[in-house]
Amino acid sequence: MRRVFPQPRRALCALTATTALLTAPTAAADSPAWTAAPATNGEGTAARTAFYLEGDPGTVLEDRLSLANPAGQARDLELRGSGRWIALAAKRVRVPPRTRADVPFTVTVPSGARPGDHSAALVVTGGGREARVRLAVRVTGGPALAALAVEDVRVEKAGTGAVIRYALVNRGNTALAPSLAIRADGLFGTVLRRAGSGVPAELPPGGRVRLTEPWPAAPSLDRVAVRVTATAPGGARASATGAWTPLPWALPALGGGALALVAAAGLLVRRRLRARAPAARGPAETPAGEPVQPVAGIRA
Repeated sequence: MRRVFPQPRRALCALTATTALLTAPTAAADSPAWTAAPATNGEGTAARTAFYLEGDPGTVLEDRLSLANPAGQARDLELRGSGRWIALAAKRVRVPPRTRADVPFTVTVPSGARPGDHSAALVVTGGGREARVRLAVRVTGGPALAALAVEDVRVEKAGTGAVIRYALVNRGNTALAPSLAIRADGLFGTVLRRAGSGVPAELPPGGRVRLTEPWPAAPSLDRVAVRVTATAPGGARASATGAWTPLPWALPALGGGALALVAAAGLLVRRRLRARAPAARGPAETPAGEPVQPVAGIRA
């Protein structure tokens, strides 16, 4: 992470390709693949897997992308940035055999950029393959805000069961690593309790993702409230609820006694299903007999 220019943007430096002899063996018919990664800052510096830059609005940040070609023939590689803040010293680079080329680039943070985390990538293509190197920029000068929202929770019939659909939104200005918990409560207790699946490892500021949760053992004779709760480091927490009524035409018309009979029948069915299940399921299962599932560009 380096901040090199204070406020005015300077002309982008010309490509300073530094080449170094690699210790790869002579290329055979099956040539070794080229690689793209952040350049090291000198001998003994730990290798980086992504770029992490930080600066105030109006500053220009600088770093270098390292392209390594261990093959016995030259490689022509195309380069681009996924955001408008990024400017590369070259968009096409020929890397000689068994050589590494470092390509400078700059990230210009607009004067009106909102504080917080912004994400993008440097994309390299060549020889029929593509590599993306993650680029994260933290704009300083304001408070960091971690805020989540769960929206549009609904439950729909799917085959003999149901599927839970909802949206997860990052309303703050920092990237979040959310986790989700899903719980469904019927007339006579909890029928589902487990972690959400398919949750992204990182949700950028302003990011929105729609997720689905299969529910093959959804009750067929119960009125259920499904609550989806999202949490993330930093204190962000949000929840929203949807309803599941498998027989919407029947429940409103039932009297109190008949409604209780329907609910009791559903409870009896669930108990029988649990009784038929193998005894070795253990405490990691929900009351409904379902195993707990583990929680699995830059803007101008």
